[in-house]
Amino acid sequence: MNAEAKQLKALYDATGFLTAIDVLGKEELQQAYKEHAKLEDTFGKEYTQYNLHNTHMQYEWVMNLAAHPKLLDTITAVLGPNVILLDSRFICKYPSSDVPHKDNTAPYVAWHQDMKYWGFEGGPVASVWLAFDDVDAENGVLQVIPGSHKQGILEHRVAEIPGNLLTTNQEIPRHLVQVEDMVECPLKAGQMSVHDGLTVHASEANMSERRRCGFVIRYVPTTAYPVKDPERPRTFPATVLVAGTDEFNQFEDHAPNFFSKTY
Repeated sequence: MNAEAKQLKALYDATGFLTAIDVLGKEELQQAYKEHAKLEDTFGKEYTQYNLHNTHMQYEWVMNLAAHPKLLDTITAVLGPNVILLDSRFICKYPSSDVPHKDNTAPYVAWHQDMKYWGFEGGPVASVWLAFDDVDAENGVLQVIPGSHKQGILEHRVAEIPGNLLTTNQEIPRHLVQVEDMVECPLKAGQMSVHDGLTVHASEANMSERRRCGFVIRYVPTTAYPVKDPERPRTFPATVLVAGTDEFNQFEDHAPNFFSKTY
């Protein structure tokens, strides 16, 4: 591990997140933007808000984003050299002028931890937000609580405020969240943030006239293994070995035919 990777890992281990990491160049970003626009045209923006799930199995350009060498430089720095792509999803918060808010309720993401409902053990999960758009406080920037990954899994309950985008509508009760320590993670399009699966995080509604779209990708080390837990019922139909080797074979490698691992 080189000096830069050691610094990244030390910061990640201490705070539970990294942000403003450059990944996509201008041409790469423009191409990804065009391809995503095709999906918006095909499925409609109401659908593409949250329903483009594990599309790395269908589209080569999506798989290439998930296995981008600059992205994997950071992921292998924090997880180690042998890494599995666990899951992916596009999340887009559109302005209300593009997708009217249902019942006048703006979609947001409540305070939560990714690990609460993931259904595996044996290693951490690292969650990436690869920004397709500039992200700031106006259009729903990621908010994290530094160091919260050291607390273990916290209590989650059904969210009290309507509009929560999370699949199971979960949230951590506010009295368990040190909101006064909150840090925002603004990004330029083409940059990424990454946070640990135990890091407490959230994002407010997009109240601007700008879209806030990103590609969310989850990675685990090959030491991780799925568990049967009624509180965390999960299947993993889209796992792909993207870095190093897998001597444990706890997850099936579902690599699509068009993907050749090079990292």
